[in-house]
Amino acid sequence: MLVLVALHALAAVVAPGLVRRWGRRALYAVALAPAATLVWALTHTGGVRAGEPVVETWPWVPRIGLALALRMGTLSWLMVVLVGGVGALVLAYSARYFRSDDPGLGRFAAVFVAFAGSMLGLVVSDDLLLLYVFWELTTVFSYLLIGYDPAKRASRRAAMRALLVTTLGGLAMLAGFVMLGQHAGSYRWSVVAADLPSGGYLVTALVLVLLGALSKSAIVPFSFWLPEAMAAPTPVSAYLHAAAMVKAGVFLVALMGPAVAGVTAWRVVLLLAGLATLFLGAWVALRQTDLKLLLAYGTVSQLGLLMVVLGAGTRDAALAGAAMVLAHALFKATLFLVVGIVDHATGTRDLRELSGLGRRLPALAVVAGLAAASMAGLPPLAGFVAKEAAFEAFRQGGTTDLLVLAGVVLGSALTVTYTLRFLWGAFAAKPGVAPTDPHPVRWSFLAPPALLAAAGLAAGLGAPALDGLLAPYADGYSSTGPGYHLALWHGLTPALGLSALAVAAGVGMFLLIHRGRLRPARWTPLDGAAGYERLVAGVDRLAVELTGATQRGSLPFYLAVILVVLVVLPGGALVAGGPWPRQFRAWDTPLQAVVAAMVIVVAVMAARALRRLTAMILVGVAGYGTALLFVLHGAPDLALTQFLVETVTIVMFALVLRRLPAKFSERPIRASRRGRIAIGVAVGAVVAGMSWVAAGGRLATPISARFPDEAVSYGGGRNVVNVTLVDIRAWDTMGEIAVLVVAATGVASLIFRRSRDLDRRSAVPGPRPTSGGPRWLTAGFEPHRHSVILQVVTRLLFHAIVLFSVYLLFSGHNAPGGGFAAGLVAGLALAVRYLAGGRRELNAAAPVDAGALLGAGLFLAIGTGVVAMPLGGEFLQSAVLDFHLPLLGHVHFVSSVFFDVGVYLIVVGLVLDILRSLGAEMDRQQESAHDDVRDKELV
Repeated sequence: MLVLVALHALAAVVAPGLVRRWGRRALYAVALAPAATLVWALTHTGGVRAGEPVVETWPWVPRIGLALALRMGTLSWLMVVLVGGVGALVLAYSARYFRSDDPGLGRFAAVFVAFAGSMLGLVVSDDLLLLYVFWELTTVFSYLLIGYDPAKRASRRAAMRALLVTTLGGLAMLAGFVMLGQHAGSYRWSVVAADLPSGGYLVTALVLVLLGALSKSAIVPFSFWLPEAMAAPTPVSAYLHAAAMVKAGVFLVALMGPAVAGVTAWRVVLLLAGLATLFLGAWVALRQTDLKLLLAYGTVSQLGLLMVVLGAGTRDAALAGAAMVLAHALFKATLFLVVGIVDHATGTRDLRELSGLGRRLPALAVVAGLAAASMAGLPPLAGFVAKEAAFEAFRQGGTTDLLVLAGVVLGSALTVTYTLRFLWGAFAAKPGVAPTDPHPVRWSFLAPPALLAAAGLAAGLGAPALDGLLAPYADGYSSTGPGYHLALWHGLTPALGLSALAVAAGVGMFLLIHRGRLRPARWTPLDGAAGYERLVAGVDRLAVELTGATQRGSLPFYLAVILVVLVVLPGGALVAGGPWPRQFRAWDTPLQAVVAAMVIVVAVMAARALRRLTAMILVGVAGYGTALLFVLHGAPDLALTQFLVETVTIVMFALVLRRLPAKFSERPIRASRRGRIAIGVAVGAVVAGMSWVAAGGRLATPISARFPDEAVSYGGGRNVVNVTLVDIRAWDTMGEIAVLVVAATGVASLIFRRSRDLDRRSAVPGPRPTSGGPRWLTAGFEPHRHSVILQVVTRLLFHAIVLFSVYLLFSGHNAPGGGFAAGLVAGLALAVRYLAGGRRELNAAAPVDAGALLGAGLFLAIGTGVVAMPLGGEFLQSAVLDFHLPLLGHVHFVSSVFFDVGVYLIVVGLVLDILRSLGAEMDRQQESAHDDVRDKELV
């Protein structure tokens, strides 16, 4: 089964290429995937008849007990046959429905077969979480199929409405699944069904599940999305809204029915919602003049009937429901395909404009007549067999069942009425309407609906065989009697009389409407779309008001909201629950108190500073104080990194502050200032308290206690921090360097405002300034801009700093250093070069593209992890090599050094990118502005 799902995924991938090569004929090749599913299911017919399910289990997330658990029992087999068989025929039909030059044909083929694969996965899933994954995949793919033509507003609106309704229902269903799975200790439905909770817990879980099922199958009050989805092409409607997507909710109800049929809430919800949908859908169908919309509302009505029958909770009703699922898929898919042919042949679906089509397209009329007869419940079609079984199932019950039976008979009469309206509207000759002159219909276009109609006839004639296939599912329900069996003829029974009554009432109602004595349009039932529109409008209005109240363009306000939430929620939990450590140690050495006091004083001074540069320097001093605390605590590697980060940060701040006013804006009013002070103090107290509680409240032994030993044995190094970064927690580092690359790209895109400006990320040395003075650096000396002392110092120290960075890079595995610290040192060397000689000097010192450095570093880091896999290791696993070299002696080499080199290149590329954007590019823009001013003055 998993292979079949993968086959659909492969077909979805290659479908666009096949369509580009073969045009619409490629749809025949794509149809092989669902056709293979049909063939595979038919080969397991014997096992299904014997009640032997096909089970497959593949590991998925073993650590939390999740697996790709697939199971095909009787019900799943029926759905697999429909998903595969109808899907293949609809794709073959689409090869004639669409034009080869249709620009969206490749996308349609890919999404259609992907939807078919998702539907296949849904109906064979035994794990509830896996079922939910496929459930949502069908939602996404149906959104893409309904919105086939994004240029049409109706398509976009219908797709979005279907997506929102079914997604919200799916989320509720997921909550119900989680409740059931957590109680049972497993998400395998075969396990959950045997260990259901009781009482209100079970009722709540089942109601949540039903919200998903009802919304997916367009049951009241969620029925409004399906008719709007008719904006999709007709093949989409024939598949999604007859045999696949809308059947997902029906399938879920049928799947869970044997286990929960005795829950009153389950039965009541399904019976009431189903009957309401049955009546309202049929009544609105009588008012439609578009043949496709008539079928859409008829589909809504039939889905309500399916929910009523499958929600009855008895063995006979379950048998009738399974037969009805099959019959409905066959006749409704056929009729949708017929409407597509009518539309193609005549250019209209309006029954007021069609006349005499039955005489001009007799074969099409016969196909439509067979499918319509099945929908109306006439013998010897499958629809008659299923509907008679439903009548008999409710006839044997109590008062409630008899009331439901009356509603089902009335709904069946309405079904007959709109069936006759469909046949009359599509094929009858109408007085006063000019005869319709259709285009010829090729046999390849007519064959798919003809095969489906023939299948409905065969299922009716072969009812006993069908009973043998579906009975194992129905036998899962408790039954006190011998049980009903599907057959075309049971004799003159009350069920047969009810069928005749429904047909007669339906014919009479059609005649009354046709003669103008009954007008369905005079009464408008409840429309769920109005409630949906009000809800969406309310949400939109709430979003506008909330945005206006919170998104005020004030950074202090945004920051205050974030910090207040931090104080209220985690701070409140901290005060309420603790747990506070019983022991308190202020410091390890008095020097820590001195440094901490210095940091506090400097932080207060920074908050009170009036000049931006002063505040920036004070913040940097506070950072250096933090680094000094690391030194006093015995963490030289962290201290080194902190010192380097603060230094680079100061340089970057200095570059930005050149373009800002020297002083801060006017200070806030006294009340606002006090509020900010209060928030700052509260945040500091909360963070300090959380740190203290987190550190002192630990009960288990920290995992880091094993790091020193593992750093040597596993990572081959004595620097625990560096080995942790490049080996033990290399996945975390991989994510962090990816974020660095994204940040660098974001900075460049903000500063280099046009795409052609990005060329300046690569260093192309500009013309060297001519000057008679000494040239201490490559780009020369400009006395009015640069300091000769700084240039001399830079020339003396630059190469030493670069060599020091290389030393830190290669010594970091056993001593303080590593790729991150080394990259920062190299970046500081470039920053000094830029400060000494400007942007031209920076380009001369680093004639490389910053983006290339970033990409090369990320590629090298990832490549280091990938190389280990072909050699039998895991991704990012290190190899330790010890060997002897002449002159050098014993060499200890760890492969993770290449990962460190990748980090080094990324950090250097990031600093270089920032220097070129915040430094060189801003210099260039400022010089251009000065040149423009000077040119204007000269003019």
